[in-house]
Parts: sequence; structure tokens; C-alpha cells
Amino acid sequence: MFRFRLAPDDMHFGFMRLRRLSYPFSAFMSIASVVAFLVIGLNFGIDFSGGTLLEMRAKSGHADLAQLRQLGDKLGLGEVEVQAFGGDQDVTLRVRLQPGGDKAQQDAVEKVKQAVGDGYEFRRVEVVGPRVSGELVQSGTLGVVVSVLAVLIYLWFRYEWQLAVAAVIATMHDLLLTVGFFAITQLEFNITSIAAILTVVGLSLNETVVVLDRIREILKKYRRASMTEIIDMSINAVLSRTIMTATTTTLALLALVFFGGHVIQSFSLAMMWGVIVATYSSVFICSPILIYLGAPGHGPDSKPPAP
Repeated sequence: MFRFRLAPDDMHFGFMRLRRLSYPFSAFMSIASVVAFLVIGLNFGIDFSGGTLLEMRAKSGHADLAQLRQLGDKLGLGEVEVQAFGGDQDVTLRVRLQPGGDKAQQDAVEKVKQAVGDGYEFRRVEVVGPRVSGELVQSGTLGVVVSVLAVLIYLWFRYEWQLAVAAVIATMHDLLLTVGFFAITQLEFNITSIAAILTVVGLSLNETVVVLDRIREILKKYRRASMTEIIDMSINAVLSRTIMTATTTTLALLALVFFGGHVIQSFSLAMMWGVIVATYSSVFICSPILIYLGAPGHGPDSKPPAP
């Protein structure tokens, strides 16, 4: 019976030969991410930078989100977020915090009301000030830090110290590059971006655990093989699964990017980047570390990988 294979069963590609390229590349990307974060910074959305929330209801028919977005772009108030909620008639507009204090915010609300006209009923107007947005930044940062620490503690207790160190470095590598991705692309960083970062950490953990578990299994079978050979065997053994996971996840995220709308665009793009980074780091960052640290029952490799 024919079985479709994404990678041949007898594949023996020497992935570890590429570590001399992957490590300098990752070092460059990590430094670029730190520089972009410190110099450019993140493009905070209204959730974190403050602004005005207007809750509206269409007086007749459905709320036309596309038309409202076009109106918002023409007002000159910066980025205006339009999002449906509740029923088909309900919609919210979020306007960025305007320079000039309370008067500027009131003028922005009046501009929106004049542009929208009589077709909508304004049910609620709420201003999110810098203090509230600053508290959201602190809470979001604390949530990410606590979650990452919990993941790192889990890795440390799950594996022997060599494997745990490799997993921790790979996870931090993926987290750093994802934050750098937001800084370099200037995608809006909001509450959904926090969810994207935490999901990327989960993806990284999943890919890393799959590879390390296979390495630990093969270590027990081939105790005389070099660490390089064991890692290459392990990666080739899980290659079909890795390709399938990355491909199916990317296809789903592509659908969200093109059809999910503006509201979740930053989340979808960050997730696509996270899939690429997590897959890359599990093969070219986490695994090669064991060549230098060794593993339980194996010391560091003293001979070069087989050609």
C-alpha cells in the first residue's frame, strides 16, 4: 500500500554540518532584535498607549466595518481600530491618544461623530488614559515573564541538565527573535500580541521537546555513536513530523492573514514567524548545543561529524 512521505524513511542528511552557519546567523539576528527593540521600540496599540473607545450601534441594517475603516483613515487621527462585537449592529472604534490633552481627545470624538453621521447611535465613549495603559503594559509584561519562567522550570526538571540548558537557550532565542520581529516590522503591539508571544513560546517548547525526546531515545540505543551522529539520526527520524506540523500550521495562519481581517493581522503574522523560528531553533540551535555540552552517558564530541 502506497504511503505518502514528506521525507524518505532512510534519509541521512547531516544537519549538524550547518551549525557553523546557523550559530553566526542566529547571533546576528539576536543582536539585531535587541538593537531594534532599544532603538526603534515597539509600536504599541491603543491597549498600551491609551486612547478613546467609542461604542456604536447601527440604527438600521448591519454595521459596515469596511466603510467605517475608510472613514477612520481619512480623519487624520492616526490608526483607528474598528471591531465588531455582540450583534451585527454593534461596533467599536478605538482612536489613539491625541497630543494636546483632554481637549484634543474631545475634538477627536467630535470628528468621529461628524464623519459617521446619523446612521449610528453612540452608546458609550470611554477614554483610556496613559496611567491605565501603563498598568496594562506592566500586567502584560509580568504575564509573559511568569509564563516563560514556568516553561523554563518545567524544562529544567524534565531533562538532564545538558538537555535542559539546550532547551532553555532555544526557548529564549525564539522569544527574543519574536520581540525583535515586532520591533523591526512595527506591527501593532497589543493584547493579542501578548497572546502571540505566549503561543510562540508554546510552539518552541513543543518542537524542542519532540527533538530532545528522540535524542534521548537514540542515546540509549547507540551508546558508542558520536553525539553528532546521534543528533543527525534523531532529527532525520522526526523530520516528516516537523515538516507536517510546520506546513499545516502555516497554511491555517495564511488563511487568518488574508481573511481574518485587520484586528488579528499582527497576531497571525507573529505566529507565522514563530512557527519558522521554533522549527529552525529546534534543529539548528537547541540540538547542536549538545555537541559541546555532551549528554547523559556521552561527553562532548571530540571528532568532527562524518562527511
